[in-house]
Amino acid sequence: MTRTLGRIGLALALPVILLVTWWFASADSTSFYQPPLETIIKVFPHTWTAATFKSDVLPSLIRLFIGYGLALLLGIGLGVLIGANRRLRALLEPILEFLRAIPPPVLVPVLILIAGLGDPTKVLVIVVGGVWPILLNTVEGVRGVDEVLADTCRSYQIRGWLRIRTFILRAASPQIVVGARQALSICIIMMVIGELLGATDGLGYTVVEFQRGFQIPEMWSGVFVLGLLGVLLSLAFTLVERRVLNWYHGARAAERSGH
Repeated sequence: MTRTLGRIGLALALPVILLVTWWFASADSTSFYQPPLETIIKVFPHTWTAATFKSDVLPSLIRLFIGYGLALLLGIGLGVLIGANRRLRALLEPILEFLRAIPPPVLVPVLILIAGLGDPTKVLVIVVGGVWPILLNTVEGVRGVDEVLADTCRSYQIRGWLRIRTFILRAASPQIVVGARQALSICIIMMVIGELLGATDGLGYTVVEFQRGFQIPEMWSGVFVLGLLGVLLSLAFTLVERRVLNWYHGARAAERSGH
């Protein structure tokens, strides 16, 4: 627990240093488009009230969590299926590499044409952006499981869901977590992009509305909220990761102490 708190402290140190630097560097700014940090902080309380969080931040978070959850389910499910089947993996690998090379934001207009405007499309945009890191890392994790343990499972006739749950997912979990962390950042980006087009609420929509209304300090405060959201979600993910991979970090620590 102490080590985890120490890591959280280190993670918070850089943002604090950047904010202090920003405060002093922008203190004498007279630019309309680059106001001092002090001005941005002053507009923050009346810009981001409880009502604003309910009307703009909460819808974004709901879309993000639904999209990220679906990306996890889809990526891990397909990743286990593809990674455990050599023929299927050989067949689909070129297609997966081709699709991964397409930047997710490029697909947003296509998704809007197919699914129209609305919350389902915004969730779909998040899923399409976040599924690839999870899927590809899961495939690699399943592909790299210990062959000796795999033979042991076969010898003891451990099959089906029991084999997937107790062996494959556990063995591939470090790689899956790597993909899930990458996907979280991408999902936040895709959440904002999805809210830039045809939206009536959400963080991305609100920031653009401030920009169109030349409410520049308020616009910067929205960017600041997005940054805070990213930091808080990253910290939450770190805590979950430590819990999920506690066995893995313990084994690594024991291995290092043994050497």
